[in-house]
Amino acid sequence: MTPSQPIGVSLFATRAKAYVELLKPRLSMLVAFSCAFGYGLATQGQVDWKVLAILTFAGFLLSGASVTINQVHERHLDALMVRTRNRPLPTGRVSVEEAITFAIVCMLLSLALLWWVTNPLTTILSLVSLILYSFVYTPLKRVGPIAVFVGAIPGALPPLLGWIAATGSISHEALIIFGIQFIWQFPHFWAIAWVADDDYKKAGFKLLPSGGGKDLNTAVQIMIYTMFLIPFGLLPAKFGMTGLDSAIVATVCGVAFFAQTFSLMKTGSRQSALRIMFGSFIYLPVVQIAYLLDKVG
Repeated sequence: MTPSQPIGVSLFATRAKAYVELLKPRLSMLVAFSCAFGYGLATQGQVDWKVLAILTFAGFLLSGASVTINQVHERHLDALMVRTRNRPLPTGRVSVEEAITFAIVCMLLSLALLWWVTNPLTTILSLVSLILYSFVYTPLKRVGPIAVFVGAIPGALPPLLGWIAATGSISHEALIIFGIQFIWQFPHFWAIAWVADDDYKKAGFKLLPSGGGKDLNTAVQIMIYTMFLIPFGLLPAKFGMTGLDSAIVATVCGVAFFAQTFSLMKTGSRQSALRIMFGSFIYLPVVQIAYLLDKVG
């Protein structure tokens, strides 16, 4: 082995790691899982595994393209914040031109795969989701909390897209799983904004409601949206999409998630907001898995 080979391998690994970071793998995997969840729920156990695998991969790529475009727009702002200053663009590990090219490739490959294995409606709505997230939600983050409402739409589209991929139409069942994830976005977003408030102020992000304050009014709004998840979580059982077992799981998870908000209202502490944030990460996949297992069972 020549001395240049280890250096070349190391450079390749460093570059590859930077591109993987651009995709925000944890977020994109959550998006991909939500797509797969919607598809699995719609097929009622009669899964076409090739379609499911390609749909999941395409959902991951589309999310990756969206967040990469987001990072291109916010590269100068990311450099101001502790939590984002080590991302590939602020550190110069990936150039703006490379990031844009990477996002375009991911987007085109995702849309091509969706067109191939699903239907035009799924593909078109996927493109709409990317546009809303990357070109509407992203600039609105510095305007005001309306950004959270706008961002919640593409954030809630993945399960609906999975359902449409299986059925070819937007039904009331698709709107129910969209609605659950839509409502979930608000306590999720606001808990993150509460925890990252100091950093967000450096970048001029205005995501908290009630004038952007970490106060009782904001905590109450987080509580209200979390409370709405409890009845919303029962709708799949009410409309015959799932059964009693998942309704119980959704209710228990919803009540536990809701209970976390009282500490935030009482103390207003960062630790309480962190618990809500982590609770949101647990709630959604656990409830969606419960729905799937109940349907398959």
